[in-house]
Parts: sequence; C-alpha cells; structure tokens
Amino acid sequence: MFRYCRSLFILFVAAVLVSPAFAQETEEYVVDEVVAQINDGVLTLSRIKRESKLLVDAQVEQGRSREDAQREVDEKQGEMIANLINEELLMQRGKELGLEREVEAAVNQRFLEMMRQYDIKTLEGLFEEMRKTGVNPDDVRDVWRKQLTREMVIQQEVHRKIYWGSSSKDLKDYFEANKQKFTKPETVTLSELFLSFAGRSEASVREKAKELLTQLRGGADWEKILLENSDRPTAAQDKGKIGVQVVSDLNEKASAALKGINAGGYSEPIEADQVGISILRVDERSAASSESHFDENAIRMAIMSEKAEAEGKKYMSSLRQDAYIKINDSYRPIVAPILFAEERKERSGN
Repeated sequence: MFRYCRSLFILFVAAVLVSPAFAQETEEYVVDEVVAQINDGVLTLSRIKRESKLLVDAQVEQGRSREDAQREVDEKQGEMIANLINEELLMQRGKELGLEREVEAAVNQRFLEMMRQYDIKTLEGLFEEMRKTGVNPDDVRDVWRKQLTREMVIQQEVHRKIYWGSSSKDLKDYFEANKQKFTKPETVTLSELFLSFAGRSEASVREKAKELLTQLRGGADWEKILLENSDRPTAAQDKGKIGVQVVSDLNEKASAALKGINAGGYSEPIEADQVGISILRVDERSAASSESHFDENAIRMAIMSEKAEAEGKKYMSSLRQDAYIKINDSYRPIVAPILFAEERKERSGN
C-alpha cells in the first residue's frame, strides 16, 4: 500500500536522528559543534549533516548520481545554513505567538487525511505502514510542524497585514489601474473518479481506467461507476465533486486533458506519478468574459500577491535585526553574505 511513500516523503522528511552512544571509560565523548547561536537556540553541525543527507537522498531519488548531488549540496552549504537560521527564527516567533496548539492540530489533521486516503483505521496502523517503507513518523511530524509554523507565522505577520492594509481608496485606485486582472476567467465545474495505485500493479490500474472511460463515454451511469470504483473514501458523500476551477489555474496535465471537453464529457485518464489515475467529468463550463468587475477580495489578494515577497524579506530582516545571532567563525564567510544580504541592501539604499 505504501510502496511509493519513501520516494514521496524523502523529498521533505528529515533523516533519522542518530541515537547518542554511551562512550566507554577509555573513549572520549564527542561534542557536537555549534555552527550558530540564534537567541536561546543553537544550530549544530549534526543538524546540518542530517539536512545535507536529506537533500542528497532526494536528488538521488530523482535520478542524479550521489556524487553530483553531494557536490551541489556542498557548494550550497552557506545558503542551507542561512535558511536553517531563518527557520529557527520563525520557529521561535511561532512560540511567541502561541501557535503550538494550532500547529499540532493541523499536523494531526494531515495524519487523519492519510488514514482516510489509504483506508487505515488507526493511527498506529498508519505509522506501522510508514515504518515499513523506511519513513519515521516522528520525522514526518517534526517536518510538518516546522513547515506549518513557518506558514502560519508568515500568514499572520506578513500576509494578513498586507491583505487588510489597503484602504477603500487604495482598492479602487488599484482596480482602475489593473482592470484587466479582474475580468471573469474561464471556469470548469469538475467531478473526479480516482483509481489508486496503492496495493495494485500500475498496469492493471491503467487498463481499468481505460475500460471505465469507455463505459462512461458509451453512456454508463456516472454515479454508479463512481461509487463502485472510486478509491476516494469520501466518494459516497460528495459523489466525486471537486467544484468550480479556474482553467488557467489547473496544472498542465489537467489543463491538457480537459481542453475542448464540454459539459457532460470526460477527460482522458490523468496520471499522478506513483499515486494513481483520475478521470475528470466536466459538469459545467463557463466562458471567460472581458468585462471587468470590482471584487474586493480578489483585489486584496492581488495586492497581497504583488507585495508578499518583498514584505516577507523585510519581515525576515527585522527578525534578524532583533535577534542575537552569532555564527561560528569557521562558517561566517560562507553564511553571513547570504543571511544578511537584505540588510546590506537596506544600508546601501539599493
């Protein structure tokens, strides 16, 4: 069932932590090197080595030689350390904002979604399946905590402030200057029949998808086919409905498969690597319109999208300026120019 999980998780799960060894009396204790101190936290050499191994393993999974992958990771070590220092600052800020409970709830929800996806009844059952593939659930939990904390801090401290920071006049002025952005896009309302590769040969799933598509295009009842064959655990409740999608926002595979298909038609099978196959039904298609219309939410989102990157950099710069950051002299030459690049720009006026 989880034969593809390692390839999936290795792209973002930290390597397994090395258990501390008890030294014999004749042996010396190995003291981990502190690469950087960030306020009350530290970034150690062992952490950097684990992160480096993860990045190398991810590239090897994608077909690169280990030697080439290791060389590239080594060349970008300064950038990686700078990113880890920024991450530590965001983790600390997340604690200050009291986000731990919200983050933990979101992590648990992700595990529950995995249980539903693979029809596993207990959390321990899910963890057992993950361990069989070499994936440590504790590592996954740790990575998700960090990812969600980063996202929540930036959303609360940057995106939310940008979103609500525009006055009514700002919104109207932006709309008048960018009317072409607020025309009605082409949309499709979709439903999905999903066939999972989990526990099956991919060839048999592909053959089944072709057979079902032939039946559907021959007039078979969509709901009956869906309920008898879909591997989505929610299929009986939502009847496979995805809802309204903006055509330009669809990924390349879906966009190509849906091109020219009118309401009531079906896409060719769309394959997601190592996951499964989807057949999409077009429930409704709505043409684009060149007429502009004022939509406050859309305008605020457009403004936020434009400002988010620059404001995010300013925010991280402010976190660094307010923090105590001491980088080990051995690493400062490769880390400081990258870590403090924005601050240097601000001082130079560029």
